[in-house]
Amino acid sequence: MKFLLRTLALGVLTLNASLGAAEPAASAPASAGSQPAVEDISKEDISKISEAFGHFIGRNLNTPGVKLDVEAVIKGIRDGAAGKPAPLSDKEYEEKMLQLQKVAYNRLAEQNLKAANDYLKDNATKTDIVVVEPGKLQYQIIEKGTGAEVKANSNPMINYTGKYIDGTTFGASSEMGGPISIPLDQTIPGFSKGIQGMKEGEKRRLFVHPDLGYGTLGNLPPNSLLIFDIEVVKADSPRTSNNEDEDLLPLIDDEDDLDDDSDADSDSDTAKPAAKADQAAPAAKK
Repeated sequence: MKFLLRTLALGVLTLNASLGAAEPAASAPASAGSQPAVEDISKEDISKISEAFGHFIGRNLNTPGVKLDVEAVIKGIRDGAAGKPAPLSDKEYEEKMLQLQKVAYNRLAEQNLKAANDYLKDNATKTDIVVVEPGKLQYQIIEKGTGAEVKANSNPMINYTGKYIDGTTFGASSEMGGPISIPLDQTIPGFSKGIQGMKEGEKRRLFVHPDLGYGTLGNLPPNSLLIFDIEVVKADSPRTSNNEDEDLLPLIDDEDDLDDDSDADSDSDTAKPAAKADQAAPAAKK
């Protein structure tokens, strides 16, 4: 999820960085035979770049939970470009933007929690769904296995893909050169409980409620229902070198780190799911 303050700042910084990188080449003194001539940018290219930059801002305006006034944003851009005073000081803007982000984050958490509850309620009515904990954890056997069973506190070697309700993938073992081995005593409860009893060769789909996942902590959207497609390669195996905690997020459930992230975000960005959300795995406690 992209939150507005970070997104707009990134866009402006990217544009400034690009202009700054080009400036030395344009202003550097010419020395015969040492540097090629600098080509001018056409008005057509400037127009396209300008429109693309505006499009980048526009497509990120509607942060989940809050919808900004597009016309007011356009007015602000025009007034700023014309050198007119802003309606808020920088400090006031930052304070109100943080307040807006908190509102957006809380609304998104409420929406995601309702979606998770509704999804699991409907899913439980299907004949091939096994309910481990009512309203909290379910699984579906995709393909049966015949080998050894995964036990509690073991380190199974698995292939996995993690997705949200809408089908968006937030992590996969293939991104880490999988399969991977993961210590179950360090994973989020829903993953640890859901994988126990799987046999080697078995493929299972887990449905994990946020109460057994990350809730409103961590680097994923708050109160996300997590859906894991898992294949057990070995029921127990040594932990391999590709299992660094950072690579295994969101499989790894580190409560101390989650608390630290939560405190930090309360003073800055309330939006979390970003960088590491793209490499999520089932998560660990240290």
